[in-house]
Amino acid sequence: MRIVIAEDDALLREGLALLLGGEGFEVAAAVPNPSEFLLAVQEHRPDVAVVDVRMPPTHTDEGIRAAVEARRVRPGLAVLVLSAYVEQAFATDLLADGVGGVGYLLKERVGRVEEFVEALHRVAGGGTAIDPEVVAQLFTRSRQDDPLDRLTARERQVLALMAEGLGNVAIASRLVVTDGAVHKHIRSIFAKLDLAPTDQLDRRVAAVLRHLNA
Repeated sequence: MRIVIAEDDALLREGLALLLGGEGFEVAAAVPNPSEFLLAVQEHRPDVAVVDVRMPPTHTDEGIRAAVEARRVRPGLAVLVLSAYVEQAFATDLLADGVGGVGYLLKERVGRVEEFVEALHRVAGGGTAIDPEVVAQLFTRSRQDDPLDRLTARERQVLALMAEGLGNVAIASRLVVTDGAVHKHIRSIFAKLDLAPTDQLDRRVAAVLRHLNA
């Protein structure tokens, strides 16, 4: 799996390259800014991009904007964004196209190598990987007149795990229920959120977007 890394902190950039190389990934390029990142994506045509949210020149949202642009010029590119803080609005920016293949993790998660590598494989496979801390903070926010209020406590648990990017089997294992029970809960979630089957939008991604935007 070919990867391009965009991170302005030289120590972290080199550390990521060494870590991923040691895990069997092909690190095609590791660059310090958005412009070099976009050039590297065009040159190396990676399978996955690992991108820092805050990069030069303003250290605000350059990484997110570069990631969105990279997915525009290279459709299907999987992107895993790293941030030092919980900034859920950035996660929704990435998910907005409804395609999948995106992740948003706190940088502290990189030290948990197994989790980090699992997240990379998940987004490379077209799934999502949203940091559990982002999900946890979203659940503490108040909601008024929100379709999410229709969900049962168990359905909220299932949706939270969907937001982390887990599939049905993994959700069933986490909640100690059957795959069939998880499938039933997800069907109910789609119905309560008024998400009808469509070719234009993945309903799992749409449900997660509702959750993140609540």
